[in-house]
Amino acid sequence: MADHAGENDSFVDSVMDKVNDKLHSHDSSSDSDDDKGKKSPVNAVKTKIYRLFGREKPVHKVLGGGKPADIFLWRDKKVTAGVLGFATVIWALFELLEYHLLTLVCHILIVAVAVLFLWSNASAFINTAPPQIPEVVLPKDIVLGVASALRIEINRALEILRDIASGKDLKKFLVVIVGLWVVSILGNIWNFLTLFYIVFVLLHTVPLLYEKYEDKVDAFAEKAEAEIKKHYAVFDANVLSKIPRGPLKGKKQ
Repeated sequence: MADHAGENDSFVDSVMDKVNDKLHSHDSSSDSDDDKGKKSPVNAVKTKIYRLFGREKPVHKVLGGGKPADIFLWRDKKVTAGVLGFATVIWALFELLEYHLLTLVCHILIVAVAVLFLWSNASAFINTAPPQIPEVVLPKDIVLGVASALRIEINRALEILRDIASGKDLKKFLVVIVGLWVVSILGNIWNFLTLFYIVFVLLHTVPLLYEKYEDKVDAFAEKAEAEIKKHYAVFDANVLSKIPRGPLKGKKQ
């Protein structure tokens, strides 16, 4: 009987020990979860890194993703090299060889039409199949889509120019004036084709270099932005704040 009572006491003690262990483990896990919840905002602030122009997406996503971004970032080296090579040939024809666009188009059409005409007539004599000339038709949806997208961008540009000219944002006004002035200087140095070719080459080189050295570039850009804001604050306090904005209101009598 005594042995049976001792076994019951030991069983009750073991059950109580297990219950206490579970309670302690639950308390410790809840404390650790609370600590993690408290530390997560701090970690989020620490892990926040400055990126150029405040971007939050990778360079590939910023460029739109897909095939165009692959070309800009040299994901497919053969395609990118082919695009740059074609652009270089066009630039060399017009700029170095002083070829004219209308002349080039006419010569290409003359050669293409002459080759197809001779091939079609000679195929009957040499027992070969005539050339299969595809029927090229511009789809209506594509033309309307391009026209609609172009209309939206033009209206957006006109709206931005209207806001700038209305005198609402002096900082944006100065940026636009300086930008147009720089473009006018570049236009005097190079013609439109050369300037377009330089921009085209930069689009295929700068994103690649930035993606490769983005940490160093972002660190330098952060310091440069801080310096620019410092100098702009001084310029704003000494010059811009003293410029009257908008019509003067009449004094109340």
